Amino acid sequence: MTDDTTDKNLSYEQAREELIDVVRKLEAGGITLEESLALWERGEKLATLCQEWLDGARKKIDAAIQD
Repeated sequence: MTDDTTDKNLSYEQAREELIDVVRKLEAGGITLEESLALWERGEKLATLCQEWLDGARKKIDAAIQD
C-alpha cells in the first residue's frame, strides 16, 4: 500500500488495478477484521482517485466539444 503523496502519482490504470486487487482480497475472505478494514479504506481512496481521473477526462472532453 502507498501513502497519499504517492497515490497522486498513480495513473488511472495503476489505481484501478490496485483497486481490483483490493476487491479480490476482500471477496476471498480469510483475513482479520483489521485487515478487512484497512483494505476497505484503501479501496475507498483508490476509488476516489479513479473517479478524479475520470472526472478530469470528462472535463477535457467537454472542453474540446465546446471548442
